[in-house]
Amino acid sequence: MKELKKTNRTKVNRTPKRAVYEKETIYKILDETFVCQIAFKIDGQVFIIPTAFGRKDDSIFIHGSNKSRMLNSIKSGEDICIDVTLIDGIVAARSIFHHSINYRSVIIFGKGKEIDEPEDKLKALKIITEHIIPGRWNDARKPNEKELEITSVFEFKIDEASAKIRTGPPVDEKEDYNLNVWAGIIPLKTIAESPIRDQEVRNGILLPDYIKDFSMRVNSSKIKE
Repeated sequence: MKELKKTNRTKVNRTPKRAVYEKETIYKILDETFVCQIAFKIDGQVFIIPTAFGRKDDSIFIHGSNKSRMLNSIKSGEDICIDVTLIDGIVAARSIFHHSINYRSVIIFGKGKEIDEPEDKLKALKIITEHIIPGRWNDARKPNEKELEITSVFEFKIDEASAKIRTGPPVDEKEDYNLNVWAGIIPLKTIAESPIRDQEVRNGILLPDYIKDFSMRVNSSKIKE
């Protein structure tokens, strides 16, 4: 299925022309970042926590301490809401009322499925790691048995989700186009600066190619070790 079914929770009511339900667009937004915001409720109090995630196929995966209030809430079967937002620019209009933000966002609703088996947990942790730094999993030490025991991992199916996107210049009132006020877009983007070597790295260990590739992929600049 190329387009997700609209639900009462995912249907965009405010400015519906900006809504997108296509999987391809939703997945591209998710793949451009690795931090999401998760909203959950405990005893009537709503919380929102940022956390790293990874995507593979039609699922996203998160992990954390098994003492985490958020993860224990998810484990209890409570519905949660996951948000990812990318900011592409500030839109400066001729009137304050029409100032805006160019953005791409995804909202996902649903329940998480806990992953219990150690082998499956490792697979999920690999997905998260590779989503953030492709190539890192095979280079760094894998979690040991004790670390796996104190780590909770959850999978969320991306089957109730929608995206909302704003692009383009400011849209002003017709009469305001004659004002002597500058208007336009201030583009914003995330860049990766040159990697900083940990002082405890042993002599002779060079900057891995996958780290160089990561930086160049983000900002297309040459990285020097």
